[in-house]
Amino acid sequence: MPATDYQGSSTPLTIIGRSLLSMKRDQVHALESPNDGSASHDFELGSFQRQVADRFHDLASVPPDELLSLPWVRKLLDVFLCCQDEFRPILFNNKAQVIKPPMDRLIAEYYERTVKALDVCNAIRNGIEQIKQWQKLLEIVLCALGDNNGIANNNCCQRALGEGQFRRAKKTLIDLAIGMLDEKDSGQALSHRNRSFGRNNNSTSHSKDHHHRPLGHFRSLSWSVSRSWSAARQLLAIGNNLAVPRGSDVVATNGLVMPVYTMGCVLLFVMWALVAAIPCQDRGLQVHIYVPRHFSWAGPLLSLHERILEESKKRDRKNACGLLREIYQMEKCTRLLGELTDTVQFPLGEEKEMEVRQRVKELGQVFDAMKEGLEPLEKQVREVFHRIVRSRTEGLDSLGRGNNTE
Repeated sequence: MPATDYQGSSTPLTIIGRSLLSMKRDQVHALESPNDGSASHDFELGSFQRQVADRFHDLASVPPDELLSLPWVRKLLDVFLCCQDEFRPILFNNKAQVIKPPMDRLIAEYYERTVKALDVCNAIRNGIEQIKQWQKLLEIVLCALGDNNGIANNNCCQRALGEGQFRRAKKTLIDLAIGMLDEKDSGQALSHRNRSFGRNNNSTSHSKDHHHRPLGHFRSLSWSVSRSWSAARQLLAIGNNLAVPRGSDVVATNGLVMPVYTMGCVLLFVMWALVAAIPCQDRGLQVHIYVPRHFSWAGPLLSLHERILEESKKRDRKNACGLLREIYQMEKCTRLLGELTDTVQFPLGEEKEMEVRQRVKELGQVFDAMKEGLEPLEKQVREVFHRIVRSRTEGLDSLGRGNNTE
């Protein structure tokens, strides 16, 4: 059942599932010896849920002015990488169960979701490259209106501001404003950069069988987003059939279905938040993320989802090309500076010059934040891409070996 169509009526099934699981465990504990691995298994599954909950509580604890900032987005990706690192041992420690129905089907569905996430990573990287282009335009403005070193710092030796510098700055500000317009045409042009973390230039074949391809030759299914690619549709595809586990599946898998469902929700939310923050092709936040409240991590995850949606509905953010805090600050600072330069008359008065330099200083602070945060963010997105590839390859290889031994 698609995530967008899922109704709250499934909640009683999960409660039944927990009850059945508890009954099953009580029976197992009564029959097996005290030194069996059941307690260890239960602890492993419970520990994973608690760790996911702790990480999302930490993410949700940020004040409004830090949500969707570059440091927060980097922290979000750290959370995903940590959750994945904690998820992989659960699968490897339960190989015998994982290769049996219904776990084999559920794991395969999860890996298909991760493949779709690879294209999102490619689109996000293109978006980061676009922000870097805007950053270069900011640097031109700072060089035009800043001090001799192009640094907006009132403590440095300042040069006089002339008409030529203002003309150059105004032209660049106009170019930047046009570049930041959230239009479909600009989104399509962005997609043709054809950059991908998984691209292999020496490979000419594109096999339909991705299950056992060596890591060095793995590519995402599209390895560069096409003209018709849509971030909104891709998110819907990632969330498709992401349903709360049925009680019968919880019992049949000895609880293993729960961490698989949890990672599916984490993957969907992280990709959705990236699309919300970073400019990319055909952005859309219409994906409905529903998680029953009895999951310990549901509260903070749903709280973040609601806060980001509310941010997107604000009057000054509705038409934004991305909700990243630094993009908002850049738009605000360049708009105010542009309005100020339109009113400048020469010779420049002392009061007006001080006002211009203050605006330039604020713009310089935004520039510094981007310069400090964009490169590490791009590296993290690349790491997420490769970690997904590696985890999927290892998991499918393990499943293949498990089936061959039967």
